[in-house]
Amino acid sequence: MPFVRIDALRAGPDRLDALGRAVQDALTAALGIPPDDRFQVLTDHDGTASTLRHGGYLGVDRDDGVVYVAITLRAGRTPERKRALYREIAARAHAYAGTEPRNVLVTLTENASIDWSLGHGEAQYAPGPEGGAAG
Repeated sequence: MPFVRIDALRAGPDRLDALGRAVQDALTAALGIPPDDRFQVLTDHDGTASTLRHGGYLGVDRDDGVVYVAITLRAGRTPERKRALYREIAARAHAYAGTEPRNVLVTLTENASIDWSLGHGEAQYAPGPEGGAAG
């Protein structure tokens, strides 16, 4: 049940949709996330009222095609699976949205099952003594 935020500069609705599909398909391919387990916030920054800052770091030179992908998910994936996810996201962002792989910055934040409520004020992945569905 990853929660994904994608921020892009002057992307427009079609490119944002393509980036969302790219990340979801990468999560499915690399981590086995179900295709319908899709929770995303897609934000297009116009460069005036809101913008993204970027620059070269660690030998990666970005430009205004930059895309920030922040994924929150439950802990437990190996470093190899995480690396596979990064590769899949970069490759699919390029294939689906024309985003150069050098412009794709991904960050993962891991948490525990109790840190999720999928609705109804319940912790579906970590039910308490009062019961609830396991996830």
